Amino acid sequence: MEEYHEFEHYKFIADKGQRPLRIDKFLLNFIEFASRNKIQQAIKDGNVKVNAKIVKSNYKVKAEDIVTVVYDFPNEKHELIPQNIALDITYEDDYLLIVNKEAGMVVHPGFGNYEGTLVNALVFHFNNLPSYQGYNRPGLVHRIDKNTSGLLVIAKTEKSMISLSKKFEKRDLNRKYIALVWGNLEEEEGTITGNIGRSLKNRKIMDVFPNGEYGKHAVSHYKVKERFRYTTLVECTLETGRTHQIRAHFKYLGHPLFNDSDYGGNLILKGTVFSKYKQFVQNCFKICDRHALHAKSLEFNHPITSKNLLFDSELPKDMSFLIDKWRKYSSNQKY
Repeated sequence: MEEYHEFEHYKFIADKGQRPLRIDKFLLNFIEFASRNKIQQAIKDGNVKVNAKIVKSNYKVKAEDIVTVVYDFPNEKHELIPQNIALDITYEDDYLLIVNKEAGMVVHPGFGNYEGTLVNALVFHFNNLPSYQGYNRPGLVHRIDKNTSGLLVIAKTEKSMISLSKKFEKRDLNRKYIALVWGNLEEEEGTITGNIGRSLKNRKIMDVFPNGEYGKHAVSHYKVKERFRYTTLVECTLETGRTHQIRAHFKYLGHPLFNDSDYGGNLILKGTVFSKYKQFVQNCFKICDRHALHAKSLEFNHPITSKNLLFDSELPKDMSFLIDKWRKYSSNQKY
């Protein structure tokens, strides 16, 4: 008789505040690029379990349920390829380093990006970096999007990995972002609250679900730094760390990030109908050919010494040039 093995492909633990939610909708929120049909078929085939028991499609996930997706074939693994890619290191000691990631670099391999990532560079430059909870992402404590530039903290030892990961889970640190958004924000500062989950219409992006029926609790705070009539420069701090949080929250607020193609910010959303203005905006799109978001600063207590650490980075040239162009345009306008 042929021996049968079952392989765990995904494992999720529902939050303590999880409201009852159908298993297919729950999994849609966690598994990137999965369709509802495929998830429902996996449930029908008995490949989805909750607390180690097969469930039906009408099962509702509850707080602290352990949800797994299992198949009778192993999960595909890709060997990490060390690559000699230059890193912009802001700080380094025996326990951690701070990397200033450039826009366009993917943070870790996956979904067709198995080379040229930050992790490929890390495994080339550093030996025996730890991974968190079995994920094959050496050194990574947190992530930022491919086209977001800015600071990332990397753990060099198992002890610092555990400590730093807990800081991110408990939000026991301060991260500030700079973003250019469309429109003139009404308030000088504010808070955006609304669950964030994967869009039911477009699996590549996230949507905001203000009634909390779907997604994960998310809170973003912002302060206006400068106003450019049709765009606004803001500083953002996060209480939570959800995928695309700033991008999704500002789209929900009606002020998408400038040139954010996934969230509609690559269109001329505010301004005049004059061709001269349209050409100005098109030139701005060329100057910063990605969403205008930069992870500017990180502040936390050292995982080993407990010393307070504060790291700050300059805006990259594309965002700096973009902001300067809007500043000059705004100063020349008659209000």
